[in-house]
Amino acid sequence: MAQNAIEILGLEKTYSGGRGEPKKCALKGINLNIPAGKIFGLLGPNGAGKSTMINIMAGLVTKTAGQVRIWGFDQDENPRQSRAAIGVMPQELNLDPFFTPRGALEVQAGLYGVPKSQRQSDAILEMIGLTDKADAYARTLSGGMRRRLLLGKALVHSPQVLVLDEPTAGVDIELRQMLWRNVRRLNQEQGTTIILTTHYLEEAEEMCDEIAIINQGALVARDSTRNLLGQIDRKCMVIQPARDVERLPEADGLTVERIAGGALAISYQTGDTSAEDVLNAVRAAGIIIQDVKTEQADLEDVFLALTKSKHA
Repeated sequence: MAQNAIEILGLEKTYSGGRGEPKKCALKGINLNIPAGKIFGLLGPNGAGKSTMINIMAGLVTKTAGQVRIWGFDQDENPRQSRAAIGVMPQELNLDPFFTPRGALEVQAGLYGVPKSQRQSDAILEMIGLTDKADAYARTLSGGMRRRLLLGKALVHSPQVLVLDEPTAGVDIELRQMLWRNVRRLNQEQGTTIILTTHYLEEAEEMCDEIAIINQGALVARDSTRNLLGQIDRKCMVIQPARDVERLPEADGLTVERIAGGALAISYQTGDTSAEDVLNAVRAAGIIIQDVKTEQADLEDVFLALTKSKHA
């Protein structure tokens, strides 16, 4: 197994503008290594450059500058091997409506040069839950079934790296759970490296071992999910008073908000304020506490903190 599934060095992409339009720099010297065997999150706001990077890795877009190595194969020196090492489940439902799921998998396998004796079409159909639709035209499939078929097409050549571009956007809970069961199985049983882009930050927080955040074509953060969450020292203490509150707690560094059920949400920075300081302010306001809980920062807090300065 390669130490890194993906190695990106100085990656740049500039799109030429149309007539009278300025050039657009989509990627600005990205340096990024993605370890083999991980579930890796690639996050960023719309237009950040995520799709451009994925399309370059998949060989669908030509880079302006830089180096990309996939499973140890340089894209420029070994283009066929680097493409064979990666499978991409795109966000768009780009399926031929006149192919059946089995036919679509067979054609895709043929495009990758997989011999008929080595094709796993039926096993893939079973994994993605489309065995009973194997011979139905793709145009008759529901949106969720088509998305499953996109996953199947990305797996026909048994890639070491699987890229999932917004795989659960607009799908129901059942399909989302099925997808993640399959992704975890691929990762744990076969050692497949998973690269995930998603707008559901709680999904990335739950699934990903490590995360990179891209904003306006630049890499603004890259760390383990745990360490990224640790960058934000904001906490929120939720106080449920025993009776109606007439006076809100006051102290330097506290932000107090009334929330549902008469509770108080008190936000503070742990580096400046201790939990005891918060409780002292609550008592000083004459509030009798019925219940109390604390909430840690989540990935959304980290994401906003790392990208808001670029939007200002």
